[in-house]
Amino acid sequence: MRSTPLLALLAAAVSPAIVRAQLTPVPEAPVQRARTPVAAAARGYRPLTVDRIFGADAIRGDSFDGGEWTEDGRGYIAIESSKSTDGGSDIVRYEIAGGARTVLVPAELLVPKGAAAIGVEGYAFSPDRRKMLVFTGGKPFRRTHALGDYWLLDLDTKQLRRIGGPTAAPSTTMYAEFSPDGTRIAYVRANDLYVEPVGGGTPQQLTRDGSDLIVNGLGDWVYEEEFGLRKAWSWSPDSRRIAFWRFDTSGVGTFAMIKNTDGQYSKVIPLQYPKVGTANSAVQVGTVDIATGRTRWFRLQGDPRQTYVPQMGWAGSSGRVLIQYANRLQNTYQVLLGDPADGSVAPLFVERDKAWVEANDQVQWLKDGSGFTWMSERDGWRHLYLVSRDGKRMQLRTPGNYDVIDLLQVDEAGGYAYFIASPDNPTQRYLYRATLTGTPRVERVTPSGPGQAGTHAYDLAPGAHWARHTFSSFDRAPVTEVMDMTTGKSLRVLARNQALQDVVTDGPLPPAEFFRVDIGGGTQLDGWLIKPANFDPAKRYPILFQVYGEPAGQTVADRWGGRGALWHRMLAEHGYLVASIDPRGVASPRGREWRKTIYRRIGIVGPEDIAAAVRRMLATRAYIDPTRVGIWGWSGGGSTTLHSMFRFPDLYATGIAVAGVADQKLYDTIYQERYMGLPDDNAEGYRKGSPITYAAGLKGNLLMIHGTGDDNVHYQNMEQMADALIAAGKPFSMMAYPDRTHGIYEKPGTSVHLYSLMTRYLETNLPPGGR
Repeated sequence: MRSTPLLALLAAAVSPAIVRAQLTPVPEAPVQRARTPVAAAARGYRPLTVDRIFGADAIRGDSFDGGEWTEDGRGYIAIESSKSTDGGSDIVRYEIAGGARTVLVPAELLVPKGAAAIGVEGYAFSPDRRKMLVFTGGKPFRRTHALGDYWLLDLDTKQLRRIGGPTAAPSTTMYAEFSPDGTRIAYVRANDLYVEPVGGGTPQQLTRDGSDLIVNGLGDWVYEEEFGLRKAWSWSPDSRRIAFWRFDTSGVGTFAMIKNTDGQYSKVIPLQYPKVGTANSAVQVGTVDIATGRTRWFRLQGDPRQTYVPQMGWAGSSGRVLIQYANRLQNTYQVLLGDPADGSVAPLFVERDKAWVEANDQVQWLKDGSGFTWMSERDGWRHLYLVSRDGKRMQLRTPGNYDVIDLLQVDEAGGYAYFIASPDNPTQRYLYRATLTGTPRVERVTPSGPGQAGTHAYDLAPGAHWARHTFSSFDRAPVTEVMDMTTGKSLRVLARNQALQDVVTDGPLPPAEFFRVDIGGGTQLDGWLIKPANFDPAKRYPILFQVYGEPAGQTVADRWGGRGALWHRMLAEHGYLVASIDPRGVASPRGREWRKTIYRRIGIVGPEDIAAAVRRMLATRAYIDPTRVGIWGWSGGGSTTLHSMFRFPDLYATGIAVAGVADQKLYDTIYQERYMGLPDDNAEGYRKGSPITYAAGLKGNLLMIHGTGDDNVHYQNMEQMADALIAAGKPFSMMAYPDRTHGIYEKPGTSVHLYSLMTRYLETNLPPGGR
């Protein structure tokens, strides 16, 4: 549950669309108008419906399909539909100053002989910018579309050829990439690594044992889900070697996925999935020499099935490899420097925590190789450090009682590291920068004036002079602009999302309320609340709480919530209060103690905190109807919903649990053991943290929803939960979506059907409206 589909859905604010840059100013904060249905109707406002949110004619949002910044930091590259070539795409450059547009690669150059134009889904230029790799024909691979075809275009000769040779099957190539010297292209096919000359010639197979159970150059299922490791290889800076992971999944338990919708007989889809307490893949990391094809493995101590290598990368231009090596409990990370010449490893330092250590995916080496960036919670807050090459000196660059959320860029020429933080409000996000040398000095870059409160995201150009900046808040749709970071002024808007903003500005709902609720013991939880149209504090309204409650997510955020948040607004238009509470332990920037207080107590602390907050709100907000309290959530939020309905049956009348974990022992090793420890050492914690333990406590209305093709939280969770409820004599409802995965979005009509189902269930069992 590293990234929950609910949070991904809430972040998906706009439907895909390529929007040309326009020389228009950024709009000011929307004017607040009369918030009544009559006033909204007078302005021509159409009430929200499930079809208007998720259907074929849904409210359209804008996005900017921008690619890489140019190396000089003065322009950016975009993919745009061609006006002259059917189905083709132009690769264009926009100058930041002035907005001049230049077609770098016209679509007519991307038309293979006797075939249709290539639909550009991704691209990369060679280091000398004279050749280009184009990715097309992407097909599903786990939670990505990484399987596809790569074409190489020579911009001088205009020749176009498919990577992989004439005998390669279509859409079987993954993660193709130029070597730093531009002479070769490496990629993964059928779980083996290959390279081939840019100038043409026979592909060279670097690994030869790839199979259904042996995986080279890709993460296995659990590494991809929990460590974010998809492309599991990288070129050395001198182009002589490739460092890569090898996974032997043969010892991992096979979970059988069943597909029943494809023909007369069911189809079994085997999945190597390590569940809590079982064997992991045997993992090796090493380097392969391009000239000889010889692989040398790094000599890591310990059982390769009881340890992890979450991150690995080349140590600048040194020819060495920096390796992060963790024990199975993930509370000790050894940082090692590996020598490809002989496979030896030298220790640099160790990162420890009484709870768990997070993998460092933001290591950046200084250009002179003297050191690298490192994120650590060693002083109680997540901070940026500069570590010397030998690991002996660790300089704190962002001192203070706040968390660094994300490191964006290290600008050595300018002398700053740019990062996202929010020291004063954990629901918001702003840009800061810290000096790289001398006495640490931190300053806020995002302006702090009126209309700036919310969430700011930045894609910084090299040198940090320019940025693509996106700003949104709970009641303000995202606006993406090109910004001059030296003046803080906008040059042009790339995506405005006016149609989405009109829903807020013209709609009948009052602005959302952010608050903190005191649950005792000095603990205050963050929350938000949407009140219904024509809200009358003298009446009592039903309330629906959206929850998550685990370390992988945060629901209380002052940002645009996307299509899921529009559904919440629709419910408020129907007469519901809609709210969310973040308990202790969620991924909120409130310090290490806040996040890790739930160690070994996942599923225990979160539901208890939320219940305490709900009781406090009932005691202090007379307009909440205590007989009409509902709760819903997805993934970890589905688990929290089940806990809440079973353990606090007199508090919640109705619950909807989507894709929830019923028993923690059914989930994967890396996630569950990181936060709960090993099952033999925390048997009682696993029992109390699993909602199936409390199934007999159900009193209210419960709807469970799951996709039968969920490779993350398996459908068996809902079946085992249903089995326990039946044994306890408890009535409930359930809905299975055939072949849908954890996000339950595949196939036509799915989202409309899902949200219509949930809406009907609420209206039937948690009637809307003030009384």
